[in-house]
Amino acid sequence: MPVDQDVDAHGVHCRLDELLADRGITLTRLSELVGVSVVNLSVLKNDRAKAIRFSTLTAICRALDCTVGDLLEVTPAR
Repeated sequence: MPVDQDVDAHGVHCRLDELLADRGITLTRLSELVGVSVVNLSVLKNDRAKAIRFSTLTAICRALDCTVGDLLEVTPAR
């Protein structure tokens, strides 16, 4: 399923790729820091995730020194 369809389905966009680029951190390094597989982080980064555990969300935000609002945004309704 294309990324746009997933975002449209739930209206949430993950800005993980932007935050990683801003901080100069690779997905592999983030995986090591938070204890989540690269595959699962990639699913989140590419807006294919259907859900995220609060513990994962917290770990990502701590590792990237960001807030949930920095990581996730609600997309405008079409």
